[in-house]
Amino acid sequence: MFGLSRQERAVFRKLTSPLKIQNFLDRFPINHEKGRETYMSPRVTLRAGKMHCFEGALVAATALWLHGQEPLILDLKTKDDWDHVVALYKIGGRWGAISKTNHATLRWRDPIYKTVRELAVSYWHEYFDNKTRQKTLRWYSEPYNLSKHGANWITAEEDLFALAERIDNSRHLAIFPPRNWRYIRKADKMEVKAGKLIEWERRDHRT
Repeated sequence: MFGLSRQERAVFRKLTSPLKIQNFLDRFPINHEKGRETYMSPRVTLRAGKMHCFEGALVAATALWLHGQEPLILDLKTKDDWDHVVALYKIGGRWGAISKTNHATLRWRDPIYKTVRELAVSYWHEYFDNKTRQKTLRWYSEPYNLSKHGANWITAEEDLFALAERIDNSRHLAIFPPRNWRYIRKADKMEVKAGKLIEWERRDHRT
């Protein structure tokens, strides 16, 4: 059981489906990384009681792995914006995503996407800079299988900076050809207004 304690196994044992995993992640405050940047392992994340997208994706991937699916990660890479990381799952030949985010968008994806590219571009329109209104999503990774690194990342006490770097440096594919940039429309006023909606305020002591 990947070195998990009895209490940790009890938590993951209940997460028998992607939907249950997503509902579990939604209960956690966002990790605003107050004081320092973190890349906590699933063990440390559960102990901390908060998580950001990378940490949530690792928790989700662990649960999927324990219940027979591969621990797959999708990295969404941007230009001049925060990247986003989700855990991938597959049901009935269709891809979906489990996501931890503080925003109204960039969230869960139902298993309806025929390809990983279809899933990745579903995040396109809502991924923009609130100040410039420019769309910022540029690349998406091929599914990154965490099992290639064994299982020590699940219970590591130290931050997983090296793992995050390997995912970031893995093969990524362009969302669109550069020549199409001049046809990209900026987010409109209503989209910007919706984009400012967040779930957890930084001043919340739980974050």
